[in-house]
Amino acid sequence: MSKVTSLVPPVSLPDKDLSGLRQEVREFLNQQREAGNFKPYADTWLSRWDEDFSKALAAKGWLGMTLPKEYGGHGLSFNERFVVSEELLAQGAPVAAHWIADRQIIPNLLRYGTPEQKDKYLPAIARGESYFGIGMSEPDSGSDLASVRTKATKVDGGWSITGTKVWTSGGHKAHAFIVLARSAPQDTTNRHAGLSQYLVEFAQEGVEVRPIVSMNGEHHFNEIFLTDVFVPDNMVVGEIGEGWQQVNSELSFERSGPERVLSTFPLLAATIDEINAGRLASSSNLGRLIARVTALRNMSAAIADALQHGKPADVAAAVSKVMGTTTEGDIADEIDLLVGDESGVSDEFRELLNWSIDQRPGFTIRGGTNEILRGVVARGLGLR
Repeated sequence: MSKVTSLVPPVSLPDKDLSGLRQEVREFLNQQREAGNFKPYADTWLSRWDEDFSKALAAKGWLGMTLPKEYGGHGLSFNERFVVSEELLAQGAPVAAHWIADRQIIPNLLRYGTPEQKDKYLPAIARGESYFGIGMSEPDSGSDLASVRTKATKVDGGWSITGTKVWTSGGHKAHAFIVLARSAPQDTTNRHAGLSQYLVEFAQEGVEVRPIVSMNGEHHFNEIFLTDVFVPDNMVVGEIGEGWQQVNSELSFERSGPERVLSTFPLLAATIDEINAGRLASSSNLGRLIARVTALRNMSAAIADALQHGKPADVAAAVSKVMGTTTEGDIADEIDLLVGDESGVSDEFRELLNWSIDQRPGFTIRGGTNEILRGVVARGLGLR
């Protein structure tokens, strides 16, 4: 077995047949669309915030699926959660409100959180009532998280945090985020030492949220300024000084999900509809894109299965993220070239295409740039 293939978990069938669950989700989404509650969009896990829709999913038991029942969850598998996530993304449903909380805050707090933190946040996430952002990237550090400069200083009863975070999706609407900060001076022999994680609520004194508005006028991202924000000791996540190890565990969930493959899948599906309706000529390149999506979907499913069984997946997740986000962008680019100045396509399709092109530049940046992740993969292969 080669080094490359050994990094990616083998594709295995789920423990049980999930076709019934998949069909149930599809019927629910069809009903929601027919009722006018949403229309398909691309990149909806970032750009379509709809708290009512999130609460409707929670009522169906499709938030907090992997949470133990004692925390308001449903005790289901990552494979079952994968099926639901895949169907939501494939139909372009508005899932941004709960996505980060359900995707990575739940496993983070389950593994590292205190009983108090779990009781406070996990049931609310499962009910679709608590939304989170991410506090990792900074203006001068980007994907190099070892260089973060947000500082946590020990004070009586807790910590005082000062610094700036950037690209915090949904920070203007979310309730809280987990901040990665330097709790000890940087060790030049070990840049990853001295980092810790803290639970910070956006309503706290000293937290200022400033919008980052995209060129198309949309507002998803934010810059967060923290000035002497007090975080009590009971809101430290995990162990002081173990932030880097905790973040790496969290990033496996962030980088490996179907959202790294399916952001532009609604556009691909809509293109096939336009071709079948005779409004657009076909292209053999679409078949190649479908083949790539299929292969990457299998890889993402395999990583979900590995996480279900407690296996390490950080390098495999990096591979999935690099290849998946590249393919998402290629779908947008290829269909843009295919359509060109074609005036016969539907207005709804044109809107979806334009939106996909607008979102396309961010695919390979968020969650760690592909350049950084290629380094992660190289180290995993023993090449660096």
